[in-house]
Amino acid sequence: MEGDENKKRPADVSLPRTFTADLRGRQSVRATFKLTEGCIDAISIVAAHLGIKQKSLFDHLVEDAGNLRSIAREIQNIKLSRQGRIQKTFVISRKSLTSLESVSKNYNAPRDALVEFSVQRLLPIIAREREQHEKRKEMFGKITDHFKEGKSLLYKLRNVLGVEDPVCQKLETVMAVYENAYANIEVFVERSMIIENFDPDTFKEMFSIPED
Repeated sequence: MEGDENKKRPADVSLPRTFTADLRGRQSVRATFKLTEGCIDAISIVAAHLGIKQKSLFDHLVEDAGNLRSIAREIQNIKLSRQGRIQKTFVISRKSLTSLESVSKNYNAPRDALVEFSVQRLLPIIAREREQHEKRKEMFGKITDHFKEGKSLLYKLRNVLGVEDPVCQKLETVMAVYENAYANIEVFVERSMIIENFDPDTFKEMFSIPED
């Protein structure tokens, strides 16, 4: 019986190699790129507005190997200009970095250019989010007025009914939740204001084609 129990121990279970390789591919690594300011801003804006990590954004952009190879064929043998580029380190998955480096090597396409062209796919999202941001700001003004009215009403209830009154206590609870939600909305709107200064025209690939 003891031998049978030992056979069932979890330690004896081996994981498939494909599963192990997938886990390794998800490991986080640091990668440094030299990108235009517009590209860096675009990454920050989309991550902030969609509430996702930049690592997840990178994974999404390069997980489509076919699209990455298509981009590489367009920019094959292009030489990037160093002017106007900023060195920036990102945390990305090992799998994403390996994919970028592999395509870059196979097609002789600069890795930084692959990132720039991939991030360009985010421009329509940024355009939609800019419109949504303006609507949010307008509605946040109305939320602010409503929140102030609620606080004013609670103040009146305290004076008229007393803080121990059940109705007053229930509104206290409601306003405590409201205050927390209001603070979170305010932080989100303020953090999203980065999109207001984003100029798509500054998001251009700076490259030069070497002479034959």
